[in-house]
Amino acid sequence: MFENILLEIEGPIATLTINRPEKRNAVNNATVEEIDKALDQVEANPDLRVLILTGAGEKAFVAGADIKELDKRDTLLGRSETRRRQEVYTRIEQLEIPSIAAINGWALGTGLELTLVCTLRVASAKARMGQPEVKLGIIPGAGGTYRLPRLIGMGRAMEMILTGEPVNADEALAMGLVNRVVPPEKLMEEVRVLAETIAARPKLAIQYAKEAVLRCVEGSLIEGLAHESYLHALSCGTEDKKEGVASFLEKREPKFTGR
Repeated sequence: MFENILLEIEGPIATLTINRPEKRNAVNNATVEEIDKALDQVEANPDLRVLILTGAGEKAFVAGADIKELDKRDTLLGRSETRRRQEVYTRIEQLEIPSIAAINGWALGTGLELTLVCTLRVASAKARMGQPEVKLGIIPGAGGTYRLPRLIGMGRAMEMILTGEPVNADEALAMGLVNRVVPPEKLMEEVRVLAETIAARPKLAIQYAKEAVLRCVEGSLIEGLAHESYLHALSCGTEDKKEGVASFLEKREPKFTGR
């Protein structure tokens, strides 16, 4: 079905792999459209609880945009192509289920921006992350100037964007760009354990918590607190809330149903 990506579903976890290792998984327009179609399948599957994103091979998560397409990009294409990427990437950020970026190597430019829309980021110790667009005479175009400062702060984001220099995995961890750094050979195993941990939690509670955090980041304090309160109230009316409290009081493992 796909030429540039792989979509694998195992139980409650889906894994989307950018599969262009000969190009270090550089994203072209066709890849963006395939990601969009894969997200249709993810959203249509009520049994999924977590989406993992990674890159094929050992060298790169996504080493940037496809240079051949970038070479042809003029003002009109620059606007239309970046808006399309922003639209598709934002779909990942706004999924009802959380997503985890398994960063197995270079994550540059649009590759870093793809990790930024994920709910969590786990990096291989060999990972390198950056926004090198200024070295090509352009600026980030798939959300980097918006999401990077909100994740690591204005000063650090400015340095990464204005110098175009990458950071290593330990630096990324120190600045909050990634949640964890693990040995390369343990990356997918660690990500899978994290995904399974989240998948075992009540589906609606995870959905509401994710939505509340995103709303708090995007809006004002008053709006964020009000939205959090409404979502908390909704969670109190679920069967999983009753089961969670009952299992705690009865000192047993909960059996969540997602309702």
